[in-house]
Amino acid sequence: MKRLAAMKDKGSKAFVAYIMAGDGGLDKLRSQVETLQRSGVTAIEIGIPFSDPVADGPVIEEAGNRALKNGVTLDKVLLEMKSWDFEVKIPLVIMTYLNPVICYGAERFAESCKEAGVSAVIIPDLPFEHQRLVSPYLKAAGIMLIQLVTLTTTENRLRDILQEAEGFVYAVTVTGITGVRDEFTEEVKAFMKTVRAKSPVPVYAGFGISKLEHVDLLRDDVDGLIVGSAIVKAFHEGEFSGIQPLIHAVTQTYPV
Repeated sequence: MKRLAAMKDKGSKAFVAYIMAGDGGLDKLRSQVETLQRSGVTAIEIGIPFSDPVADGPVIEEAGNRALKNGVTLDKVLLEMKSWDFEVKIPLVIMTYLNPVICYGAERFAESCKEAGVSAVIIPDLPFEHQRLVSPYLKAAGIMLIQLVTLTTTENRLRDILQEAEGFVYAVTVTGITGVRDEFTEEVKAFMKTVRAKSPVPVYAGFGISKLEHVDLLRDDVDGLIVGSAIVKAFHEGEFSGIQPLIHAVTQTYPV
């Protein structure tokens, strides 16, 4: 994750890609990660399917349901990642809800993530006040807990959250769930500027980013962008090539 800080110092923009583990079969996860790595993304969020995904929009929720029907679980995803024998050159981030972590066991979860080569974890329904349910175990395993902030985060709460921030801050662009959107308001730009000015770590905007126009609107006010629904949809429909211009628009680099 040191690479993310270095990119911020150089003024380079990060592109974080989200995928749903097990959508189309868990055997596809490796090839999806390899494809994204070759395509020049900065980091990859690997989503864990869950039956009650409160932050997920229709595209990601449907992908999670397909994965659940394939019998995909948190344990199976981590075991699959642990088995990989190719070189992973970019950070892998697990995105899961709190219930699977508690059922798995927070300490065991942290150790399994370490064994699977995970750099950080995002748990969107973990209240900031209760992060110690998992944070001590993650810290002991050398894994970062990514903090989220939203348009409704108060000034005092933002200050407290940023004091604990590590890796990067996930700045949510909307009040609501994930999913493709047509446009973002000036309020969103102002919010991103505020968070970025106060954050000790890179600030990445996520939720609803799917078009080149979104990149143009937000890239100057954040250190990176997170794209989920558009990538999940592209993999599901077998049309990943359409995502490459979006990656290049953010990173200003070409795939290797």
